[in-house]
Amino acid sequence: MSTGPRLSAQGASARTPVLPAGHQRRPSGAPPPLPRHIERSGYIWLAVAIVAVGGVIAVFAGGLSRWAVDVTVIDDAMTRHVASAPVPGFTAVARVIAEAGAAPATIFAGYVLLLALVVLRRFRYLVVLIVSYEIMGALTAIILFVVHRALPFGVPIQFHWAGFSMPSVEIEKVCAVLTGALYTLVPAGRWRRRGGWAALAIVVVIGLSRMRLDVDAPTGMLLGAILGVTVPLLGMRLFAPEESFPVVYGGAHGAHLDLGGARGEAIVRALKEQMGIEVSGVEPFGLAGSGGSSPMRLRRAGEPGGYLFGKLYARSHVRADRWYKFGRQLRYGRLEDERSFQGVRRLVQQEDYALRLCRDAGLPSPQPHGFVELTPEREYLLLTEFFAGSAELGDAAVDDQVVDDGLLIVRRMWDAGLAHRDVKPANLLVRDGRLLLIDVAFAEVRPTPWRQAVDLANMMLCLALRSSAERVYQRALPFFTTAEISEAFAAAHGLALPSQLRHEIRASGGELHEEFLRLLPRRPAPIRIQRWSARRVASSAAVLAAVVLLGFALANVLVNDTTQPSALLVTNMGCQALEPLLAEAQSVPTATEVVCIRSLPTGWSLGRVEALRGTSVITLDNDRAGRGALQLTLTGHCAVGRAAAVRTTEPGISRLRAMGGGPGFGATWYDVFPGGCVQIALRPATQQAGADVQIALGPATQQAGADQNLAGQIPAIIGYVSRAALRHDLTQRSGGRLRLN
Repeated sequence: MSTGPRLSAQGASARTPVLPAGHQRRPSGAPPPLPRHIERSGYIWLAVAIVAVGGVIAVFAGGLSRWAVDVTVIDDAMTRHVASAPVPGFTAVARVIAEAGAAPATIFAGYVLLLALVVLRRFRYLVVLIVSYEIMGALTAIILFVVHRALPFGVPIQFHWAGFSMPSVEIEKVCAVLTGALYTLVPAGRWRRRGGWAALAIVVVIGLSRMRLDVDAPTGMLLGAILGVTVPLLGMRLFAPEESFPVVYGGAHGAHLDLGGARGEAIVRALKEQMGIEVSGVEPFGLAGSGGSSPMRLRRAGEPGGYLFGKLYARSHVRADRWYKFGRQLRYGRLEDERSFQGVRRLVQQEDYALRLCRDAGLPSPQPHGFVELTPEREYLLLTEFFAGSAELGDAAVDDQVVDDGLLIVRRMWDAGLAHRDVKPANLLVRDGRLLLIDVAFAEVRPTPWRQAVDLANMMLCLALRSSAERVYQRALPFFTTAEISEAFAAAHGLALPSQLRHEIRASGGELHEEFLRLLPRRPAPIRIQRWSARRVASSAAVLAAVVLLGFALANVLVNDTTQPSALLVTNMGCQALEPLLAEAQSVPTATEVVCIRSLPTGWSLGRVEALRGTSVITLDNDRAGRGALQLTLTGHCAVGRAAAVRTTEPGISRLRAMGGGPGFGATWYDVFPGGCVQIALRPATQQAGADVQIALGPATQQAGADQNLAGQIPAIIGYVSRAALRHDLTQRSGGRLRLN
């Protein structure tokens, strides 16, 4: 009775799989060898930005309440201290520095940065920066809509300004441009760190200059700097990480990723845990002939002279291949069997599978060892045999044996139903007088006859570069018929030849292809391989539309209407709205009155409100007269010309009416008071508006009636608040700690 269970246990034990020594399966939830992250500094900036934005909204969203007053008092004290510092020449220098840090200088610098990325062909950086700047503009618009903070009080404003001061849009743009330049133009490491300190010094100097001129307060500049750094920084870390898109100059190919640091450690760890292979060294190898991966040589631990060959594939390689083929399709048309890979995992699986097919077909290709995962769906390392002591075909002696090996490779691929699709000198190695085939990432099973013919022509051209066309042609006759060779050279022309092979042929004199054609019994007609198609036309139209949209985005990215500094993003300009009225008062400090909206009759709505140094503008929309029907412009002085005085009920204000309306306006009035003037411009009503008012009247009478109806509503709309009343309200709310200039 006891034998059965013991035998069952022994059988179960025998069936229990045992992992090879060194293998370790990554548990669910554990990070991969090279996880995707935004680094500790990125998390710090994100946390600081969240706290800063949340704190600003919590403090200032309710207007000049208790906490807002306390912060404003501290800000104003610091600003007054800098503005009144007894430093000779500080104000003049500050004015020059502030000009360098303000629009249009910052906008110009931003466009120069974007243009530099286009010239350097760093299009991913370009797109990431544009999107980051758009997101930053949207966040700024939200803050400006919620937080209505005027400029510092108690100090004379000595520089041009616009809009609310929280956040400082000028400082934000300076930081955004500097951060974008650091992460797209400056290599990581020592130079980027130095650039960061230099950027910090620039921002501090500009900030102190703006404080000296009383156009920014410390908290507003701090929030602007945080937003200007955080948004582009996170965009670059998430969508253009340094490990995948390094900033390099001179020599290094864009496809070649850095194999040191965290990535080098991840490679060693992944090989040990996933394959049980210990590696003591990782070094780049064969970079000159590789444009679609990062090749490397791996030194095996404990085995002197023992090496393995690895190819690191990342998502950037797949995307680069996809865009390259897409661009080639737009320019020339697509090759008949050309397809892009949908992911990096599929690419590495394809090459590992192709290597095994080549091995089974008896081709002299590297022995595959599988692949390991560094980051899921982002980076994988393919491992193969390393051909020690070999040399590229372009650097090796080519005799009849090598020529025969190359032709036999093509013959065997044909017989096995394979095509290499990238036969070029860099993918052909010679070792001990025998030819070897590498880099089968783009190999295809059951290819088109055209692709097989192209492989033959490319192989013959590669061999002829190191020997002669006649020699290769004669050696090819035992392997292929004349018709097959003729078909090969009819198909292999233009883009069917790999770029390296085209360059080698051009360097040799450019007659090699023609020499083969002269050797053929009859010159074949070229096979047309690229054609216009509905897909190509649709793709071209889509690209054209995308370019137009990108152009609009470029034009709008740094000068965004939603965050234009002069706009006050408010929904109320009533005579009790303290914050926007304070901005008006600061825009024209000599005016004894500021204009406000007493009430809005039916059909009227608040449009755009602007405040900048020397001018404030309130625009009202009307359902009959359209957008911008009524415009109220506060300035220090009005050129009234021959305007005639009319009656007004506003005390202390003289109203004049111009004989003719200004450009686009049907009527213009001027309200003049000590130290200021408000120009009231009314657009004429439409014919339809006149019809709504009095349908029975003639056209001219309809128009006049409609205009008179709108003009009659103006006294009910326009109101005024004295500067003395604003000063009293500010003093009362702040307990006497804040004083309007």
